[in-house]
Amino acid sequence: MELPKRRGAAEWLVIACGVWQIGLGLYFIFVRPALLPEDPRYMGVEPQVLQATVPRLANWLNMVFTVLGGFMTGAGVLTGFFAWRVMPLRLRGTTLALASAGAMTVALMSAVNFALHSDFRWLLVVPPIAWAIGLLSYIRQTRP
Repeated sequence: MELPKRRGAAEWLVIACGVWQIGLGLYFIFVRPALLPEDPRYMGVEPQVLQATVPRLANWLNMVFTVLGGFMTGAGVLTGFFAWRVMPLRLRGTTLALASAGAMTVALMSAVNFALHSDFRWLLVVPPIAWAIGLLSYIRQTRP
């Protein structure tokens, strides 16, 4: 089965979301500190109190974020591959897979960051918007 030589806006937007997920995953693995300044603020506790009462919290969180970052990176690789190779084929079920994946990755992350009043919440609203535009573009492209 031959793929189209040109991809549409839908594929490129979802590819961009996949690249973003890869970058975010690598950030979580290699750069993200165990606690951001907003974390103790949300919990209503001073960082020194956390360190004194839960001395291994930072080590544990670093391991948790490494695993989470690995899953983000893996999801980004699969998202990019899906957009590059599967979306152009217009296979049955692609719209549902695309909608579900977007809801459970970029949209859920954005929603939780809004619930937490994260310092990054407005930046994290961009990927779900891009994903939604890509999904709507894909739906429009697949209509006869």
